[in-house]
Amino acid sequence: MTETNIEDLPGVGGTTAEKLRVEGYGTIEAIAAASTGELIDVGIGEASAIKIINAARESLHMGFETGTEILKKRALVGKLTTGSKAFNELIGGGVETQAITEFFGKFGSGKTQIAHQLAVNVQLPKKEGGLDGCAIYIDTENTFRPERIQQMAKSAGLDPEEALKNIFVARAYNSDHQMLLAEKAGEVAAEHNVRLVVVDSLTAHFRAEYSGRGTLANRQQKLNRHMHTLQRKLADLYNLAVVVTNQVMARPDVMFGDPTEAVGGHIVGHHSTFRLYLKKSKGDKRIARLIDSPNMPDGECIFEVKTEGIKDEKPESAAKAKARIASESDE
Repeated sequence: MTETNIEDLPGVGGTTAEKLRVEGYGTIEAIAAASTGELIDVGIGEASAIKIINAARESLHMGFETGTEILKKRALVGKLTTGSKAFNELIGGGVETQAITEFFGKFGSGKTQIAHQLAVNVQLPKKEGGLDGCAIYIDTENTFRPERIQQMAKSAGLDPEEALKNIFVARAYNSDHQMLLAEKAGEVAAEHNVRLVVVDSLTAHFRAEYSGRGTLANRQQKLNRHMHTLQRKLADLYNLAVVVTNQVMARPDVMFGDPTEAVGGHIVGHHSTFRLYLKKSKGDKRIARLIDSPNMPDGECIFEVKTEGIKDEKPESAAKAKARIASESDE
């Protein structure tokens, strides 16, 4: 993204500009996406913060637009292949940029495998379903495996060593560190052609550090800020895809059906543009169920997690596949 001279904004002199850049507000776009409270935290007075933000938004014409103008902007949205045609079709052609896609499910459902695969696929040319870019991987549970990246890269026709160089990995040791890394990811995205940010997993630290009903409000407030950063300061600002994996919990009040629910409640649910529930099936097979999307109907597909990566399941008769999906979804 082209660097913009923020000193042109009224009230932004050399000292103020330095404060803003140190905190990650080095472009007019970043300032326009900020809240008054965020600039106050940088050390700018409330009146000045309001003036600076309004001027930035006016310079970018951040007001009402027609639906036609929004449609033109949607043409800039990229689609990142999952490696499975059926999976791509389920979510409208691939994982979208300018959006947060959440994958949640039990242990072994394929969440981290998909995260690794996307970190490889984003490096592919656009004609092959990639985005010609790099990836940022925020690892909260020590699950990132470079050996797995090499396997997938080789299968995708990429040089395994180059593929690893194009993934910027950071281990988050607690929720505050995780939030800080998300803020710092903007700096990496500004210097490199980052088209994907992965957080694997989103809620692990928050769940461990904030246990009990008494801490729920604080946890949700922090999660809200974190999700806001991922959407406004990364996905929107740099036209990249944000993918988060999420843990699940069982709801004891559900007597019939699947009691599984994603951790994070409404905060995570409202911020996630696409939500997919993953389930382990027989052997290498996994079921992906789309449960929330702004433009795609709910649906399911089956994919396989192979040594080579995420693949379509082997062809079989349509009737047999439909019957099996129905039976496995009821399990």
